[in-house]
Amino acid sequence: MNDSKSPRNFVAGHVRGMPRSGIRDFFDMVSTREGVISLSIGEPDFVTPWHIREAAIYALEHGATSYTSNLGLLRLRKAIAAYVARSHALTYAPESEVLITVGVSEALDLAIRAVVEPGDEVIYHEPCYVSYSPVIGLAFGKGVAVPTRQADDFRLTRADIEPVITAKSKVLLLNFPTNPTGAVLTREDLTGIAALACEHDLLVITDEVYTELTYDAERLSIAALPGMRERTIYLNGLSKAWAMTGFRMGYACAPPALIEAMMKIHQYSMLCAPILSQEASVAALKNGDADVAEMREAYRQRRHYIHAALNDMGLPCHLPGGAFYAFPYIGGTGMNSRDFSMALLEQENVACVPGTAFGSSGEGYLRCSYATGLEEIKRAMERMARFVRSL
Repeated sequence: MNDSKSPRNFVAGHVRGMPRSGIRDFFDMVSTREGVISLSIGEPDFVTPWHIREAAIYALEHGATSYTSNLGLLRLRKAIAAYVARSHALTYAPESEVLITVGVSEALDLAIRAVVEPGDEVIYHEPCYVSYSPVIGLAFGKGVAVPTRQADDFRLTRADIEPVITAKSKVLLLNFPTNPTGAVLTREDLTGIAALACEHDLLVITDEVYTELTYDAERLSIAALPGMRERTIYLNGLSKAWAMTGFRMGYACAPPALIEAMMKIHQYSMLCAPILSQEASVAALKNGDADVAEMREAYRQRRHYIHAALNDMGLPCHLPGGAFYAFPYIGGTGMNSRDFSMALLEQENVACVPGTAFGSSGEGYLRCSYATGLEEIKRAMERMARFVRSL
């Protein structure tokens, strides 16, 4: 007998309530328009350097089409350990303290799921990358957002974090340099935060995917500070600084027990990262320093231009210390972030992401990516200045 009754909603409640990425929603809208200058997506405009692509081609031509170890190719783990040692003076055993993941996004998901139990509190700073709060929720943790402020160049300090710590606090999630603000932390900032983590027995997860795109500040990882290596999961990847977004390569470094816990989840979900991407990453880490330096210098020039242009048109913007994002304040125009972004797109065909895509504390701001050519940025700034004058 046919039953015409509609099936129940099979989607889990905690997924039904999860918002779509504000970045992707805006990107989908932009993709339907012609002639748009997009400053919306955080993807390098550079093509992956040839010697890295050639390594992937060579590996494919020589039959590298198999699975790898769940942890990843050992020679890649050795290359990562060597890179982290020379970048941060941090020593990790490639055999047991390094895990290769499908992008830093998977590494973050694995880290959160491996350590968070229902009700555990995860402290993070806002504005922040769009996936942080949802990933915490998917692990049934409680996200505790700490606002950062333009007056402090969107830095995070011990004094910001300490008031929100409770008996349920377990993890502190950091991302410096930060997406979307470009903020970086000083040694003093990191030292105070590290001391707080030790005092309250917090695990720190540090997402340092933009660390190579630090322009003027000291490049220091919190994991390298006294007492922190054993309570830190260090995350990084090759998408941004090496222009390898499509390769989807990330990694985690941590003490063996934490890597083992993350690997357990990884083996049942992803199994392993793609072997061709791993082969390409070996080449990137061993011979890619000059490529990174060249791209970083191009971003530095763009940073100075967009920073000056935004301030000149009356949109106050701090000088980003890292990454490739400017985060100007548009609240003085009398418009909120979404309305400003939509009107700018409609009137001038320039796409920037509303600050609210990165949390409620992003209201009044706009993320402008300068991971695009300088001439395009100049045209976008001319259009934006004309838009601001029209308000």
